[in-house]
Amino acid sequence: MISVVAARETTLQELLEGSKQYQVPLYQRTYSWTKTQLARLWDDVRQLAEDRVERPGLTHFIGSLVLAPSPSNGPAGVAEYLVVDGQQRLTTLSILLCAIRDHRARTESPEHRERIDQQYLINRWKPDQQRLKLLPTQADRDAYRACVDATTHAGGSDPIGVAYRFFSARLLEVDDPDDPADIERIEDAVIAGLSLVSVTAQQGDNAHRIFESLNNTGLRLTQGDLLRNYLFMRLPTRADAVYHSLWLPLQQTLRPADLELLFWLDLVQRDARTKQTEIYAGQQARLDRLETEQEIEGEVARFAELGALLAAILDPSLESDHHVRRHLQRLNNWGTTTVYPLLLHLFERRARGTATSEQIATAMLYVESFFVRRLLIGRATANINRILLSVVTEIDEVQPVDEAVRAYLSAGRKYYATDDEIRASVPVVPFYLNGRPQQRALVLQWLEESYGSKEPVDLKTLTVEHVLPQTATPAWEAELQPDLGPEENLDEVYESLVHTLGNLTLTGYNTELSNGEFAMKRAKLASSEVISTRRGAAVAATRTIRMIGTVHDGRWVPR
Repeated sequence: MISVVAARETTLQELLEGSKQYQVPLYQRTYSWTKTQLARLWDDVRQLAEDRVERPGLTHFIGSLVLAPSPSNGPAGVAEYLVVDGQQRLTTLSILLCAIRDHRARTESPEHRERIDQQYLINRWKPDQQRLKLLPTQADRDAYRACVDATTHAGGSDPIGVAYRFFSARLLEVDDPDDPADIERIEDAVIAGLSLVSVTAQQGDNAHRIFESLNNTGLRLTQGDLLRNYLFMRLPTRADAVYHSLWLPLQQTLRPADLELLFWLDLVQRDARTKQTEIYAGQQARLDRLETEQEIEGEVARFAELGALLAAILDPSLESDHHVRRHLQRLNNWGTTTVYPLLLHLFERRARGTATSEQIATAMLYVESFFVRRLLIGRATANINRILLSVVTEIDEVQPVDEAVRAYLSAGRKYYATDDEIRASVPVVPFYLNGRPQQRALVLQWLEESYGSKEPVDLKTLTVEHVLPQTATPAWEAELQPDLGPEENLDEVYESLVHTLGNLTLTGYNTELSNGEFAMKRAKLASSEVISTRRGAAVAATRTIRMIGTVHDGRWVPR
């Protein structure tokens, strides 16, 4: 249970005056306020400055600041606090003070620079590590220090630089040459008129528990944020070194959403039932069993290694092996994230030396075949998530990994269709109505690629064309009528054919072909540079339209 020493209303002036330092922990988010939030604060400050002319004691409440005494606090010197909550607000106000200082020093008197620095921004005569009254998280320190020191790097393109430039521009806009006290009133509103509630925990309280409590009452840290907080609170002496050597490179490699994905993928390697809403709880339960900083550091190092593998999965251009990269790109194009747990497992096996690049490329080909064959028989989505999440925990670890993946996908009712099942399904399954549009187009593209043309066409520029048009016309009905059996109905036959794979092809002339008559379409398709399209036209020219489906026979990916 967390005991709280004080929760009191205060001002920025009271918080910053004296020898103090507010440290944003390494595990906190980087500064992320946008212009929308900056504009809202600026409007509040301007209104408050105007209102305080008539009512000098007026204040405006802007939120809370939750602090915990720093573990490094000594009996004397600078009082150091960890900023558990409110760092975005405190950082923004400090940047605003930098902008006010620079504006007043430039337009009024240089003495404003030293005055504001010493009162609110720096601890004069203190060691360098204690010089700044606010010490942002590592990733923000250089940009913030540039603002405090008013160097040429102040006001860069990073969020802190954007905030500094925003406030500098607003000060220029409102500075009235005929009113010498207008900027002074704004400064007074910032340091004395903005009201905060400062909550300070006792020495020894677990700052991470405060994070968790805040998350349950509105702070809404992401699960990735909470896990990062947890890890670095478990590294009281090694946090800085681990952050620079392991965490920062990982954070620069993966976006926040991808980091959270990494933590989930790590869990489902052990338990396929883990939900993405249970990332933090699952990881914490696992990590709570570790006792030493060395063990926690080892986990961060492992996450860093897995992060490098995930980066290549998300961006196949990072993969060095040609065959692995090709199959990885094809699976990415297919557009399903449920294959990620298996891909991470395959890449980890290769990293451990228990699988080769050739084996994991073949395993990915089996997965691709699995997807395509299920789509062709009309079973594209049946239990697909459960199957792919379970493959890692259920495949045979003794077999070579490619054979193990093939064996798992082939066993039971997983709908890994055989060649005979494919041949039986192609003439009757409404392929065009199954799966996602890009998946249907990919099957046609991959079939075309299987012909190995020496002058391949850019298939990405082509679209899917129905040979029999989706809307029947009198000309097409007349074309089909002679092929009907004595008990066949034209509408039923048309409906059974129009969306099958054999009636589909790739073309760059979709608009021109549209509902055109068969003779015109056949001539146009026969001159196509797309081999499968050209062959389809040839089959249609010599046999009944219902036999177009045989043109792709024998072109399926291996099972």
